[in-house]
Amino acid sequence: MKKILIPTDFSEHAEYALKVAAQIAKKHDGEIILLHMLELPNQTGDAVSSGHALPEIMFFKNAALAKLESLMDSDFLEGLKVSEIVQFELAFDGILKLIKKNDIDLIVMGSHGASGFKDMFIGSNAEKVVRHSEVPVLIIKKEIPDFTINKFVFASDFSDEVKAPFAKVVEVANKFEAELNLVMINTPNSFKSTLVAQEIMDKFVGQFSIKKFSTHIFNDANVEKGILNFSNYINADLIGMCTHGRKGLSHFFNGSISEDLVNHAIKPVLTFKI
Repeated sequence: MKKILIPTDFSEHAEYALKVAAQIAKKHDGEIILLHMLELPNQTGDAVSSGHALPEIMFFKNAALAKLESLMDSDFLEGLKVSEIVQFELAFDGILKLIKKNDIDLIVMGSHGASGFKDMFIGSNAEKVVRHSEVPVLIIKKEIPDFTINKFVFASDFSDEVKAPFAKVVEVANKFEAELNLVMINTPNSFKSTLVAQEIMDKFVGQFSIKKFSTHIFNDANVEKGILNFSNYINADLIGMCTHGRKGLSHFFNGSISEDLVNHAIKPVLTFKI
């Protein structure tokens, strides 16, 4: 949590994400990198070097830098190390390159509510970042004055492929001193008896050192509803989920889960790539 990247389009929801990132940085002695990607109209590979385009490019760059400087003066960022970057590149490509170049530990992104989030997230640059990012991505949908994680839900089938990202899940839970609520969702199409499900979870959890955790088996009509209903039932502060690189949000649990989980979850969602 030392280096936190916040892509911003200067919207209200991007500011919600920045405020949460600031709280995380203050609690964990981290720094914030604000990123604004400039995708100019009819942008091409040699746009920056084209003489006729230079005045327009500099105008947009200076305007973005002015907005970033103003944002950096916000009271909620006081006392934090904050740097800004304006990049002329396609957002998806630029963000992934910047993650590696700056050793980013966490990306925090803002989004609209259920309907707006689908427009921004699914099939967009943000969705590509979540799908391909090697570091966790935290999605924030509303202003959270006190971002405290007491109950962290992580739903899975607890198969071997989840081991690598689960190590990061445990790291987050331990750092926030949160109770990790591990849940296996039982559905009519994928049903396991309580004894079998519990055995799978116990065997999986035994391979990790978790400060505080509990295991649960929750029955529902489908996986998406199960995660949302269970999270609401225990009043969770954060929902964790895994994504498969190329398959994105539509496939985990060795099966299929629609983007509805992310679209409809009002609570913060933290994604980890398998």
